[in-house]
Amino acid sequence: MTTRVNTSFDQQKSPISKANGFLRRWPVIPGVLLFILVICGVFVPLVAPYDPTGANLRDRNTPPFWDEAGSTKYLLGADQQGRDLLSRVIYGARVSLIVAGVSLSIGMIVGITLSMISGYFGGWVDEVIMRLIDLQLAIPLILVALVIVIVVGQSFWVLVGILSVNSWSFFARQVRGETLKLRTTDYVALAKVAGASTPRIMARHIFPGVVNIVIVLATLQVGNLILTEAILSFLGTGIPPPTPSWGSMISDGRTYLATAWWIAFFPGMAIFLTVLAFNFLGDWLRDRLDPRLRQLN
Repeated sequence: MTTRVNTSFDQQKSPISKANGFLRRWPVIPGVLLFILVICGVFVPLVAPYDPTGANLRDRNTPPFWDEAGSTKYLLGADQQGRDLLSRVIYGARVSLIVAGVSLSIGMIVGITLSMISGYFGGWVDEVIMRLIDLQLAIPLILVALVIVIVVGQSFWVLVGILSVNSWSFFARQVRGETLKLRTTDYVALAKVAGASTPRIMARHIFPGVVNIVIVLATLQVGNLILTEAILSFLGTGIPPPTPSWGSMISDGRTYLATAWWIAFFPGMAIFLTVLAFNFLGDWLRDRLDPRLRQLN
């Protein structure tokens, strides 16, 4: 009788309730946003309508197409040099993905390696690595970035190096804590008794146990790296011009907020939606991959 009542109740759910349940169970909206971001980043020459660095001073500060003074030639308007804002936002997506991807890969490899070594060996090795993490967290990123750019110069690899050094500690503490628990498990002890080498134990027995945490942390860290890159570009220590970057575009438009708000608004909205989508995806992955948080319904 109870089964029949529950089945009848499920059948009486409205389409809105079913759609709401589907959206809560699966990250549809973040997935769509990230899919659009990836498409724009990979196929940017085919998607962007104009050259992002091509300037036309006659069209400078052209409003978006829905404005009375706007034009369908520039759907999101033009900046202070007459460059198409939509094309620059699309190209900025590729820059953000490349910078975040390279920085994340380097930081993740260094962070996971050091944290597994720290958690597995313990003792003075663990103490040294943990103090390095504390030292890195105590260093002000923006101040160091400004000094490095002044001394070395502004370039893509300088920015990647700064972000990589800043991101490895994000993985180190979490993975170290999980490694401390895994090294005391029975299957690790059996591997030691069987004569397995330390690198083999760490690669075959401990690393698979921390993969879920790494996936979630990497998803969350992508948004942080994109936001940090935008901040550094806004301050003039990021991607050098004329390469379009969301942060530098906001910096260019800050003096035109009263007369041409769209120059800074649309790159800022792109940053907001991208970081929000990655954070939502990271929360969803955490709920799905962590047995303690996994929902049964």
